[in-house]
Amino acid sequence: MPIDSVLREALTLPAQERSEVAAELLASLDGPTDTDAKSVAATWAKELESRARLAYSGEDSGEPWTTVRERIRNKLSQ
Repeated sequence: MPIDSVLREALTLPAQERSEVAAELLASLDGPTDTDAKSVAATWAKELESRARLAYSGEDSGEPWTTVRERIRNKLSQ
């Protein structure tokens, strides 16, 4: 099936289904990985624990959401 036909058909899907198709296409570009889900979950758990320790100790007080949101908007508008 030609690419333009696939794209035209995909664009007729509801937003949620287009999102799922886009996610699958992007994931297909990552290629195979040797990392299993348990390893990824353990790595994220360690990272979250580290960030929580910094926040609770006061070493990293974070940033207000309004500041972060503005920074993101500025980056997206460039």
